[in-house]
Amino acid sequence: MSTGLIWFENNLRVKDNEALFKACENHESVIAIYCFDPRKFKETTYGFPKTGKFRAQFLIESVIQLQQNLAELNISFLTFHKKPEEIIPEIVEDHQIEAIYFQEEWTSEEKQLIDALKNKLQNIDFRSFYTQFLFHPEDIPYDDFSKIPKVYTEFRKKCEKYVDVRDEIEIPQQKPESNLLKNTSKIPNLEDLGLENFEQDPRTAFPFKGGEDEAWKRIKHYFWKTKNLAEYKQTRNGLLGKDYSSKLSAWLANGSISAVSIYHEIKKFEQEIIKNQDTYWLIFELIWRDFFKYISLKHGNSIFFLSGILNKELDWNFSKEKLQSWIDGETKEDFVNANMKEIAVTGFMSNRGRQNVNSFWAKELKQDWRAGAAYFESVLIDYDVHSNWGNWMYNSGVGNDPRDRKFNIKKQAERYDPNNEYIDTWLKN
Repeated sequence: MSTGLIWFENNLRVKDNEALFKACENHESVIAIYCFDPRKFKETTYGFPKTGKFRAQFLIESVIQLQQNLAELNISFLTFHKKPEEIIPEIVEDHQIEAIYFQEEWTSEEKQLIDALKNKLQNIDFRSFYTQFLFHPEDIPYDDFSKIPKVYTEFRKKCEKYVDVRDEIEIPQQKPESNLLKNTSKIPNLEDLGLENFEQDPRTAFPFKGGEDEAWKRIKHYFWKTKNLAEYKQTRNGLLGKDYSSKLSAWLANGSISAVSIYHEIKKFEQEIIKNQDTYWLIFELIWRDFFKYISLKHGNSIFFLSGILNKELDWNFSKEKLQSWIDGETKEDFVNANMKEIAVTGFMSNRGRQNVNSFWAKELKQDWRAGAAYFESVLIDYDVHSNWGNWMYNSGVGNDPRDRKFNIKKQAERYDPNNEYIDTWLKN
C-alpha cells in the first residue's frame, strides 16, 4: 500500500489545497505533518522573537482547527516542536513514505530547509505546488519571472487581461478509517514555544481566532451578513473597529484560506448582491499581494538587502535607542505613536498606519528599514514574508514605488483621524 506525506506549512486548510488533494488522489494511505520549527521562535539580532506571541497564538489555533478538519477526512495530523529536517526523515522511515507533498516556497530560509530535506531523503519523491497565488505562475503572461514588471499597475493590467483565476480545488474524499494512526504527538502552547500568555486587548481591531473555519466565518460576516464588502474601497482606510476592512490577511498569510477561494466568493457576491468599485477593490488588493510574491520570485534575496531590489545606496543609520522609542510609541508624532502602541498590544495595525510608521522610520529618521521590517515580522498576526518585505522596501524608497513618496504624518493624521478618536484610543487609555 503506497503512503504519501503532506507537509503543511503556510497552507493550513483542506479546501483548495492542491498538495492535500494530490496526495489523497495518488496514495491509498496519507499522513499529514506540521512542525513548529524552533528557529521561527528564536530571538533575532534585534532582540525580539522571530515569531511573537500574537502570531504564534493564531498559528496554534489554526493548527488545532486543521487537525480537526483532517480528522473528518480520516487523516492523522502529526505535530512536532522540532526542525522539519530532523523529524520528517524519521516519519518517512517509520511509515515507508514514498512521496512528500508541500507548498512551494522560494525565500532563502524556506529554500535552505527544503534543500536540506531533499539532501537527507534522496530516494523520496518531492512534489511541490504553487498554491499561495491568485494568478497561478503557470498562467501569467510572462514566460520567465525575470520579466515581471517593476510597477504594479503594468503587472495588474496585463494579468487582468490575459489570466483567468483557476477554479478552487475541492476537499478530497474521506479516507477509510484504517488510514488513521495512533497519534501521540502534541500541539505546543505558547509557553512551550518560549512565549508568554496574554489577554486580548478590548480595543483590538482584530478580535479573531486562527483556523480555516474562522476564515469562512469572517467571510460570511463581512460579505454576506453585513454586506460591508460593498463599501470596502470607501472604508478601507479606517483605523478603529473590526469592519473597516476585510481583515482576511492573517488567514491568508498562514494559508487557512486561499486567495483563489476569496476571489470566487467575491465573484459570487457580485452576481448575487452588487458589483461595484468596492467589490473590485478587494480583488485589486489580492493582486497587490500576488505582485509582491512575484517580485520576490524575480529578485530572490535582494528583498532582504539594505539597498533593496533597486540596489540603491541611501544614507541609512541605525540607533538602538531610536528603534526602542519607535517601538514604544515615544516619537514626536502622536499618529505614529498610537499606531505603534496598537501593534505592540494587539499584533495588528491598519494598512494606513503601516505606511505611515514605515515612512517615518525609514524616511524621517533615516533608520535601517530592515529593523522595522523585522519588528513587524515579530509582532504582526498577519505577517507574510513577501508582503511585509515588499511593502517595507516600497515605503522606504528601495522597492517598487515609482514615485518614492514620503508621508506627511501630520496631514495624514488630520485626514484619517480628524477628531483624534484613534490617537485618543491608544494614547489616552
